[in-house]
Amino acid sequence: MASVLVVEDDRSVRSALIRHLTEATHTVRGVGTALEALREVAQVAFDVVILDLGLPDLDGSEALKVLRGLSDVPVIIATARDDEAEIVRLLNAGADDYLVKPFSVEHLSARLAAVLRRARGGSAAPAADPVIRVGGLSIDARRRLAVLDGAALELTRREFDLLSFLAARPGVVVARRELLAEVWQQSYGDDQTIDVHLSWLRRKLGETAARPRYLHTLRGVGVKLEPPV
Repeated sequence: MASVLVVEDDRSVRSALIRHLTEATHTVRGVGTALEALREVAQVAFDVVILDLGLPDLDGSEALKVLRGLSDVPVIIATARDDEAEIVRLLNAGADDYLVKPFSVEHLSARLAAVLRRARGGSAAPAADPVIRVGGLSIDARRRLAVLDGAALELTRREFDLLSFLAARPGVVVARRELLAEVWQQSYGDDQTIDVHLSWLRRKLGETAARPRYLHTLRGVGVKLEPPV
């Protein structure tokens, strides 16, 4: 069971989604505008947000940017736009998954379950020792806490998953396709998705692509994490 916020301006579609999700034992709240959605997210700790793009007061892609400034809650985009470049842009902007309208309730349930599994640490965290140490970096998978040289890092959920996945394989070059499959749970995608998150991680680790300390990119091959020399 999860707490779900449905952001959909079409009242009949919103009612149908709320009814289906409630029958699936989720706790559901529905709103019809971006402003209402942002107000709800600021006040309630939802497990997942289903966000329509065609909202009357603010385009859903802009709402996503504002939402990401408020919360790290998983977001599933519900859209009639099936352009791949647009979908990649939304994923890079912080969406966790997307559904192209029209979609079945079974498809929604499957995507929702997958997003919740990832959000609750079901894929990227190592199963053995919950604490990983690489140089001055330590990652506590159970507490979802990353510390660098004694200082806690403020990471988004996806940044933590990416960092912990690489740190569990120190010195091993991980292909971008494997990162998409294991961290993003996607069978395909644009390299920009990974590059954007690596850039954010590098900034928080106090390094750059030109002067890496932990994260090293091998052009055309993949990425590896290893302790500084």
